Amino acid sequence: MKKMISKKKKMILAAMLAGVMSLGVVGGNVSYAATPAKALAAYSQMKQSSISELDNDTRVFKIDPSIEAKNVRFTNRFGFEVAGHLYLPKNFDASKQYKAVVVTGPFGAVKEQSSGLYAQELAKNGFVAMAFDPSMTGESSGSRRNMGSPEIFTEDYHAAVDFVSNLKFVNPNQVGAMGICGLSGMAITAAGSDSRIKAVATSAMYDMSESISDHYNGAYYTPEQRELVKKHIAEKRDEEAKTGKSIRGAHELGVDAKGNVETFDTMFPDNLPADASPVIKDFFGYYVGRAFHPRAINSNKSAWDAATPYGFFDFQLMSNIEELGNTPVLLITGDKAHSKYFSDNVYAKIKGPKEEIVVPGATHVDLYDQMDKIPFAKLVAFFNKNLQ
Repeated sequence: MKKMISKKKKMILAAMLAGVMSLGVVGGNVSYAATPAKALAAYSQMKQSSISELDNDTRVFKIDPSIEAKNVRFTNRFGFEVAGHLYLPKNFDASKQYKAVVVTGPFGAVKEQSSGLYAQELAKNGFVAMAFDPSMTGESSGSRRNMGSPEIFTEDYHAAVDFVSNLKFVNPNQVGAMGICGLSGMAITAAGSDSRIKAVATSAMYDMSESISDHYNGAYYTPEQRELVKKHIAEKRDEEAKTGKSIRGAHELGVDAKGNVETFDTMFPDNLPADASPVIKDFFGYYVGRAFHPRAINSNKSAWDAATPYGFFDFQLMSNIEELGNTPVLLITGDKAHSKYFSDNVYAKIKGPKEEIVVPGATHVDLYDQMDKIPFAKLVAFFNKNLQ
């Protein structure tokens, strides 16, 4: 395993430095390949945005050579520059208007991982799709790195909708949003307030506010444990204030039997212990193994800023769930997913049109990239039906 990971790291880093990876293209007068990024940028009506060639391609999933992707940048209302990859459907024709979907996640991942795979599959089925890095992560801006924020990450969805709905080849009345894992709550929260989002889907949902502030590993905090966790976070924040340096730490904090708060400064070790749980093994196999990417917090020997839990203690995601009204919602989970109860709970709260797909035999991480488990046909049908 160690040699395999090392080889993958070298391959990706070499591609990042040399920028020599390229995609096959499909010919034809109306194909996307015939439209350079510079010309394509003329179709954007959003100020403080850009479209450029994806010359330095470090995506970790299987690339479909018939689908072109471009680098995009756009600014959210907090002033962060959000980085994305824009995927165009086969035989793209800029004179037409397409349905569009914006997608990000998992929490601590980058657009070159799972969200890019989902965006590519949507583009293969006729959508304009955009995967993006949340602010302060990946290639998105932010002098404070690896800081999670429920409000800013939700705003990133609004800004992504700003960008795609102001592309002349996108129908602004046919825009949807999707969240994977820990960005699912932000997608639903954004859909609750943003009338431009006509449908929202999630896959392998995690409600990060609940996961961070209410419990760890499925066990709800006692009042005493919550106070210990809050005290620990305060101490780390005070240390950051005194030193002026960002401190890495766990975003989900455990408390052991002796009352000690359990934390770490890197998401995963080089090698897992023999007694690692199946869930941890799944995460490790994805982030450190087959989908390693050096910019992903979950891959790169790093962790979130230790002050990250503050925002999730302060603000509960999806508190506006009743504001969804008649916005259709699709929740995808697996019957083997440790996170299934998040989707179940949200499904029960939604009063409007909703559907929950439980994939037989699928674990949480299976829904990141396992093509035989992710129900793409149903996802495509959902957006086609509801983006009208």
